[in-house]
Amino acid sequence: MKNIKLLIISLSFLLTSYGISAQVSFGNPENINEGWKFKLNDVKDSQLASLNDEKWQLVDLPHDWSIKQQLSPTLASATGYLPGGVGWYRKTIKIPLEKQVEKVYLYFEGIYNRSEVFINGESLGKRPNGYISFMYDATPYIKYGEDNVIAVRADHSQDADSRWYTGSGIYRNVWMVYANPIHIAQWGVYAYPEKIKNDYHLNIEVTIDNGDNKDVTLTIINELYSPDGNIIAKNSQKLFAGQSSNSKLATRLKVNNPQLWSLNNPNLYQLKTIVLRNGKEIDKTITPTGFRTYTFDANKGFALNGEWMKVKGVCVHHDAGVLGAAVPREVWKRRLLTLKEIGANAIRTSHNPQAPDLYHLCDELGLLVLNEMYDEWVFPKRKWLEGWNVGTPGYQGSYDIFKEWGEKDLADLVRRDRNHLSVFAWSIGNEVDYPNDPYSHPVLGGEKAGFTQASYGGYNPDAPDAMQLGDIAKRLVKTVKEHDKSRPATAGLAGVAMSNETEYPEALDIAGYNYTESMYDSDHKRYPNRVIYGSENRHDIEAWKAVRDKEFIFGQFLWTGIDYLGESGRWPSRGFYSGLLDFGGFIKPRGYFRQSLWSDKPMAYIGTYPINKGDQWLSQDAWPIWNYQDGQLIKVVCYTNAAKAKLLLDGLEVGPIKNYDDKTGIVYWDIPYKAGKLEVIGMDENNNETSRNEIQSSKQPYALKIIQADKEICKNKGLAQIIIQVVDEDGIPVMISDNEVTCHIEGPAKLLGLEASNNSDMTDYTDNKHRVFHGRILAYIQATGDNGSAKIKFSSPWLQPALVSVYIK
Repeated sequence: MKNIKLLIISLSFLLTSYGISAQVSFGNPENINEGWKFKLNDVKDSQLASLNDEKWQLVDLPHDWSIKQQLSPTLASATGYLPGGVGWYRKTIKIPLEKQVEKVYLYFEGIYNRSEVFINGESLGKRPNGYISFMYDATPYIKYGEDNVIAVRADHSQDADSRWYTGSGIYRNVWMVYANPIHIAQWGVYAYPEKIKNDYHLNIEVTIDNGDNKDVTLTIINELYSPDGNIIAKNSQKLFAGQSSNSKLATRLKVNNPQLWSLNNPNLYQLKTIVLRNGKEIDKTITPTGFRTYTFDANKGFALNGEWMKVKGVCVHHDAGVLGAAVPREVWKRRLLTLKEIGANAIRTSHNPQAPDLYHLCDELGLLVLNEMYDEWVFPKRKWLEGWNVGTPGYQGSYDIFKEWGEKDLADLVRRDRNHLSVFAWSIGNEVDYPNDPYSHPVLGGEKAGFTQASYGGYNPDAPDAMQLGDIAKRLVKTVKEHDKSRPATAGLAGVAMSNETEYPEALDIAGYNYTESMYDSDHKRYPNRVIYGSENRHDIEAWKAVRDKEFIFGQFLWTGIDYLGESGRWPSRGFYSGLLDFGGFIKPRGYFRQSLWSDKPMAYIGTYPINKGDQWLSQDAWPIWNYQDGQLIKVVCYTNAAKAKLLLDGLEVGPIKNYDDKTGIVYWDIPYKAGKLEVIGMDENNNETSRNEIQSSKQPYALKIIQADKEICKNKGLAQIIIQVVDEDGIPVMISDNEVTCHIEGPAKLLGLEASNNSDMTDYTDNKHRVFHGRILAYIQATGDNGSAKIKFSSPWLQPALVSVYIK
């Protein structure tokens, strides 16, 4: 796709405030997360209203039961050495008698996995995909004015069905929706702009679901509000809605010189859609929206609003360490802001739809999203059980549901997320073309296109034929285009040379290359109209230079942005440790190295590690530690975007001023250790200071110190993130400490978990105590529903405790 301009608008569904949304575009949604009963067992007749569940565990949603269990080396490394199983959830809810004139729906943002939902013993349906959002009409089985029992069965008995940690259960929000029988259809408002010179037409489609047994003529009003709250455009049109059917209205609003959504200024408008019957309002929805243009060009790359730029992306999975898959919005906000601080401007949802909160936040904060759906299609991939790439793999997975559900799930993803301004491309798959895992092609048997038999084991005629990839890709791309023509379809190709022998790449609008920088130049020459980018990339500087120095490569997505559970190495290993941020969302040394490459803001970072004389290796993973044996030879590294840097020890220069080295991206000095304060100063070409960073030798651990805390949170499940650091008697962080910290809480709050971000710590994560890592630990404290003040104490043997109060309102 060469020089094709695509215009995009985003809509995010608003419930009470932006970002706290049910993704419900109609009616009156009510959150029903609280007060569920749970049983981790496949109890017979659990769907029946008459079942006695008094002894079941009381839980609030979102709820991930796997993360609440113990790690075990007997379980699969692929899914983080944590168990699956079959679980049941039940909730009794009274539907008011006056609601009998309305319809009642149940909306689930995600259940992992192979779920079935019941109301009063009647099955509403099954949804095997564990990441997709879905809704059921419960109206036929509702008992108005009485108690109604919702029951949900989640079957994660195939507990090694993924290459990464998935979580288990109802791990996202649940909503009950009351609606007039005639209402806006679910995900039924869709808008996209048409640019005319400096003006835009906001094209709007509104789909009405007429659940009544009468034909009606409705009035549909659309009002557009500017970022400052002023109404700037409005129209009103009639729509004939036939009984028991869906009807669609197409209209447009003209907008002069809108404020565009961009990475630095994510301007959001609001579209208010009102449905009138005989002059009376029967439904409405408010949709945050905005305007932007983007351009993909095979030679020039990518432009947002006409500005050519590089996409500096990261891949992220959906868990958050100790929290598992049930991740509060506040955690994602802190993580995304930190990634943006590093210089990232895009997120790839590896390799599945994420929770609605993530998309809302990316809209709000100004981050692009490459929205991805599948990691496997009709055949399974290897799932490592004894450690990543170790031993004999398993082959559980979601491939068995693809033929029946693949296109429907993809359609629902597009319909759910097409109104998010942040989403700039749809990915239909990740590495489904990995050579011999599972597909194969004769090209693997020879030297053509750079393959050798040794590379992937050669051609396997008994494996699935790679020529199938093109046909499947065409069907999936067609599904995307049926619901959104404003964005390109893409995929992450693992076996580019093999896939080039098929119709797969040409079925895509833009082609993602996973770890295949070596083919950028040759494929650009061979396929001059192909738009190429790095869809999954290593952290080395050469992979970045392949983007930075090639105009036609529009960006890269690092593997990964954040450490994640699963895809673990041999025990002990909680997960994959390649993130710019760790499990707790703290910037790792390689995150600062990436900041030196990506950020325009002046920065410098100092880290160290011991070496032997003559060692020349340079690491992106040098921790800020300055505690060694006197005289020990230490390599001091500086990650900076300054032109040059100098090193000070207790205020005195150590070694020469060093120029930035574009070959390695690292400035370094080899010096003997001496206790004190070590500083690095970044300077411009004229030796003017632009940035500074320091570390200091510490004494023995003396106290716990609160270094960051949310002091005020909402009583309705608000979350405080509290960072505790071990310090010495002078208040200097003790980076090498590993003291055990215990959390005590008094007041209307509870501990969700303690996260120290130690990948090899396989101890209990379900209690209120844990060892720090690099002298630091993060506590997640959640309000339990009442006003007041929570007093939180952190203690450790022989150390002074730390106290903090969190005001809850």
